[in-house]
Amino acid sequence: MLIRTDPFRDLDRLSQQMPGTSIRPATMPMDAYRKDDKFYIHFDLPGVSPKSIQLTAEHNVLTIRAERRPVEDHGIEMTIAERPVGTFSRQVILSETLDVERITADYADGVLTLTVPVRESAKPHTIHVTSHVPKQPVSS
Repeated sequence: MLIRTDPFRDLDRLSQQMPGTSIRPATMPMDAYRKDDKFYIHFDLPGVSPKSIQLTAEHNVLTIRAERRPVEDHGIEMTIAERPVGTFSRQVILSETLDVERITADYADGVLTLTVPVRESAKPHTIHVTSHVPKQPVSS
C-alpha cells in the first residue's frame, strides 16, 4: 500500500482542529455585499448560542466574538470530535460611508447577519444642470 503524506496539509488540518481561546481566537467565514442602500455581512457560526455572541463597534471597527462550548456530558465517550470549539473572533473595518450607529444583527440557522445602512451623505444624488444661453450680438 502506498501512503502519500503532505506535511503542509497535515499541519493545516492540525491547526484547524485546534480550538480557539481568548488569547488566540479562531476565525469565522464571512460574506459581505451591498444591495441598494444597505450593506450586508453574513458570518457562519453554526452551533453557537445567540447569548454568546458579542458585537462591538468602535469608530469604524466592528468586532464580532462568539463561543461554541464542547458537549458537556460526563457520561459520553467521544469517538470523533472534528467540530471546532472555543472562542471565535473577527474584526471588520467598515467604510466611512456606512452608518455604524444603526447596525442591526439577526442570528438564524447558524448564520449571523449584520445589516449596515449606507449614510445619507454617501448615497448617490442627482445634480440638476442649468443652462445659461449667452445673448447673440445684434447685427447692424
